Amino acid sequence: MQPIPESTSSTPPGQGEIPVAAHDREIESLAEFDEVVAAHGSLAGFRVQAVDLTDRTDVLRSVDCATAVFLGCPMDPEAAARVRTSGALVFPPVPGLPFDPYRGLLYSPDELFDGLGAGYETTPDALAYAWFQRTRTDGDVFASMLRAVHDDSVSDALDELFAGARVVGVMGGHAMARGTTAYEGAARLGRDLARAGLTVATGGGPGAMEAANLGAYAAPFDDDMLKESLRLLAPVPSFTPSVTDWARAAFDVRERHPAGGPSVGIPTWFYGHEPPNAFATHIAKYFANATREDGLLARCNAGVVFLPGAAGTVQEIFDSATPNYYESRGEPTPMVLVDEDHWTVKHPTWPLLKSLARERAMESRIALVDRIEDAPEALKRLGG
Repeated sequence: MQPIPESTSSTPPGQGEIPVAAHDREIESLAEFDEVVAAHGSLAGFRVQAVDLTDRTDVLRSVDCATAVFLGCPMDPEAAARVRTSGALVFPPVPGLPFDPYRGLLYSPDELFDGLGAGYETTPDALAYAWFQRTRTDGDVFASMLRAVHDDSVSDALDELFAGARVVGVMGGHAMARGTTAYEGAARLGRDLARAGLTVATGGGPGAMEAANLGAYAAPFDDDMLKESLRLLAPVPSFTPSVTDWARAAFDVRERHPAGGPSVGIPTWFYGHEPPNAFATHIAKYFANATREDGLLARCNAGVVFLPGAAGTVQEIFDSATPNYYESRGEPTPMVLVDEDHWTVKHPTWPLLKSLARERAMESRIALVDRIEDAPEALKRLGG
């Protein structure tokens, strides 16, 4: 599998050269902070995101901070006053929030599900959803600003993660249950795509999304690992009635088989009743579903596989088809629909998609296959 660059993963970077690209003037960990100070003796022009600097007061007293920006960085009040005086902008942490709006890195499953032992409702993921429910309609511009800053920070981290990667999306319904043939097929698809060198990206939720992320997680192991994992997950087929039991089953698999393959989940608190899955090693969770939906599909530069789904998946098909039709993002990217009966009879999306594509560049970039096993070859044939 093509590796996701280590310096842009959800694990803070340790060693490495000081970045020179414009976006790499962001400092997202204490290790990066120390590297920059050691190499430059200055923080001028850097953007420091959500790094706890309470133990770096002496450094902040002495280095040049002109035009630097500190976003949500805890620091000693004296240090904060000094860097402001030297010409820096300081946006202090916002107290009482269950999330960090200035975060520099994507979420991990361990972070979002921290405290799961006491029940899902106590986890940061559930608390962020509860905050969103309280504030989404209250008209408070401050809450709206916090959501917007958070989502933009997540998008920035996602762009850094995907730099140079060939990303394939796997879309499908959240209702696909563990223990079913369809779930197993989606997991095998995710594994095959990951083993082909692609970075698998999903909507990050349950069902088909979890299955594809599970498959990517299983890619470095022998084939028996996926068989065992499917067996262990089957007794808890859905996140209803208990998200806690559903998530615990996934973490049990991860504990048996640590350090699985990377993949990305891009869920939303807009559908917060659907929890994120624990097999996506990097999670870009958004408050704004429209930003999340468009951003997910726009980043799938190696194409998208659409598994059977309902309204949400149909929307994703045409969200993907529109820029392909107008070529607004350049050359059309591959689209592979899986299950002929589903997409021609139950939800007859394929005839409309085929009609739209006729005599346009995207015509050679769409395919309908009946078996999920045929999707990777179809994707490759279309140029994915």
